[in-house]
Amino acid sequence: MKTTVEKLENNVVKLDIEIDADTAEKEYSKACKRLAQRVNIPGFRKGKAPRAILEKNIGAESIKRDVLDSILPGVFAKAISENNLNIITEPYLESYNFEQGKPVTIVAKMELKPEVKFEQYKGLDVEVEEYKTAKDAMQKELDELAEKFTSLEKAEDRESTDKDVVLMDFEGFVDGKPIEGGMAKNYLLDLEHSNFIPGFAEQLVGHKAGEEFTIDVTFPEQYHEEKLKGKPAQFKIKLVEIKSKIKPEINDELAKKVGNFKNLEELKADIQKYLDNAEKIENDKRSANKVFDVILSKMSVDIQDTMIEREKQALISDFKQKVAHSGVSWEDVLKQDGAEKIDKELREEAVNRIKNSLMMSEIAKLENIQITAQDLDQKLSEMADLYHTNKDAIINEIRKNASLIQSLSQQALSQKVTKFLIDNNNIKFVAEAKK
Repeated sequence: MKTTVEKLENNVVKLDIEIDADTAEKEYSKACKRLAQRVNIPGFRKGKAPRAILEKNIGAESIKRDVLDSILPGVFAKAISENNLNIITEPYLESYNFEQGKPVTIVAKMELKPEVKFEQYKGLDVEVEEYKTAKDAMQKELDELAEKFTSLEKAEDRESTDKDVVLMDFEGFVDGKPIEGGMAKNYLLDLEHSNFIPGFAEQLVGHKAGEEFTIDVTFPEQYHEEKLKGKPAQFKIKLVEIKSKIKPEINDELAKKVGNFKNLEELKADIQKYLDNAEKIENDKRSANKVFDVILSKMSVDIQDTMIEREKQALISDFKQKVAHSGVSWEDVLKQDGAEKIDKELREEAVNRIKNSLMMSEIAKLENIQITAQDLDQKLSEMADLYHTNKDAIINEIRKNASLIQSLSQQALSQKVTKFLIDNNNIKFVAEAKK
């Protein structure tokens, strides 16, 4: 086999491959035997039809295509290995010339991984704005815990306030017709934290238990039901009961309710540990992001448009799934934000993702950073903890979906490269800029 490699523009490489006539003839004969076992030819048992009869019935070109399908994976693999090509797409056949008794010539193309060059990626002086836990963070955490243990008590002979919870019956109408699914009995609504239509909860304030009244609201333009978008509506309300929120005091008793704490001091110590860890995680994240930004600014790489387009299409697919889960159509998103704007933003994100990925893999290669069995085992444990299961369950899922192990390996490699960059650059924390 002879192979000539020609590098074209946009990181595309062309392979001109020649397979000698003897090898081609042997492969053609093998293909005839394979196909003879698969097809039924009148007058002949399977596998017994002569080559000329087989060619007449299924065509010589079909046999040649079978030969190529059989040999090309190995041919391409050998050409890639011998020429040390770092490809990012599978080779695709552009043309071929296959005449019996003559060498077979093949022209194939594939995309190469863009070449990355660094000005510097170690020993950099990097300033990072330091995240500091807010002074009132402890109190906010305690207040939130107290909120979780708030109880409700029936209020007697008074009007509702915006801090109350109300029990109500309601029925909604648009254009005088009942809204499908727009009624409920004994519905409990927190007026302070309502997720109802804007203006709904506010109009329930100032009423007494037992009152019946009608409120007017307008559905948002971005409402998930097309026929209700921007529509004015009326809701008939019967206020069944008003409930006051009884918030517990922040003391030893609350600490015991929250968890396995003997007193408030133990609870505070646990919260402080959480806040300190959150501070560290945020500063580690900021450090990594800043180091990446500085290295990327000193990195040169020429990324082909086809690579960007593939990444952008993957982002669009993910984006569509997310908006579908939220009950919003992709068409609505395009109308609201504009197709051109979304396309530009996703293209920019695609370029950033590709640059980060290329940076990571190139530094891993330069520094010989590799993934070990221990690294993967650690990732399996982390994944098991995340999904509240065990490693065996995760391994079973990986067996069903082989791409998961590739994803875990990539995550593990990214973590190791990130740690290397943090350890090998000079990070100086500075005061966070005032906003």
